[in-house]
Amino acid sequence: MSTVTPPRTRPTASTSAPARPRARLDWRLRFGALSLIWGFSFLLIKVGTDGYAPFQVTLGRLVFGTAVLMAAMAVKRQRLPRGARVWGHMAVAAFLLNALPFSLFAYSELTIPSTLAGICNATSPLWGMLLSLVALSEDRPTRVRVAGLALGFLGVLTVLGVWQGFHGLDATGTAMALLASLSYPVGWIYVRRTLAGTGNSHLAMTGGQLLLATVQLAVVTPLFTGVPEHFAFVPLLAVAALGALGTGLAVLIQYGLVAEVGPTTAQMVTYFIPVIATAAGVAILGESLRWTTPVGAVIVIAGAALTQVRGKSV
Repeated sequence: MSTVTPPRTRPTASTSAPARPRARLDWRLRFGALSLIWGFSFLLIKVGTDGYAPFQVTLGRLVFGTAVLMAAMAVKRQRLPRGARVWGHMAVAAFLLNALPFSLFAYSELTIPSTLAGICNATSPLWGMLLSLVALSEDRPTRVRVAGLALGFLGVLTVLGVWQGFHGLDATGTAMALLASLSYPVGWIYVRRTLAGTGNSHLAMTGGQLLLATVQLAVVTPLFTGVPEHFAFVPLLAVAALGALGTGLAVLIQYGLVAEVGPTTAQMVTYFIPVIATAAGVAILGESLRWTTPVGAVIVIAGAALTQVRGKSV
């Protein structure tokens, strides 16, 4: 799940005139629904990997998510983007924003609890700020944002219990989850540099992106896994929910929130995801919880929030 808010493109002659349709639900209800959907996604990944290989979970997730977006495009009578250049850049974006992080999270949850994966996901804004200082010359640091970056990574060290030598944690699985979280801001910076201002709608771009990610996984999955000998019902149901809700419906809700309340408010969903993921993992999956996990999560969330504060540059 991408918790990095998509960049806004400049309105074109074809997109600036139409009036904004009235939302069916208050944005606060949709905000809460998005928080729940993405928060429970880590539980669904864990359940899915109980019955299927990580690549199979990711492929199924993408198939169901793409189906939802294709249906939405059909209802709104939108077409996929055109042009080899656009599709080439979308292929890279599909890898960085979907195929890679989805697969890494699925593999990571073979060896780490869903609670830890959810907290690792909350580090995306921290990685995003760190990368923007290097890649985006217009995004200058402030003292508050630098302090937030330092505080956030202190929270990561607390979650991992670094002073205990990472006792009880799988280093490889944790590294995969952190790498997945890093992949999101890398992908959005790439999108911002290459695909902003193409004139295509967010729905069309995301639909094409998920379609390409599905193709990528359809090629890779048979190379590493075989056909399941039997289809476990509960894990299959988890994968279907992960794709249809956590990937397809969540993207539609996210873009609607960005259009209505702006990217800053919409991005606040990031701070609720680890709380919900932790509560779901402990209450439903019975995952253990050390004191370092909630304390570190609070520090990570506080640091991530500070990195979004705008002000005078250092």
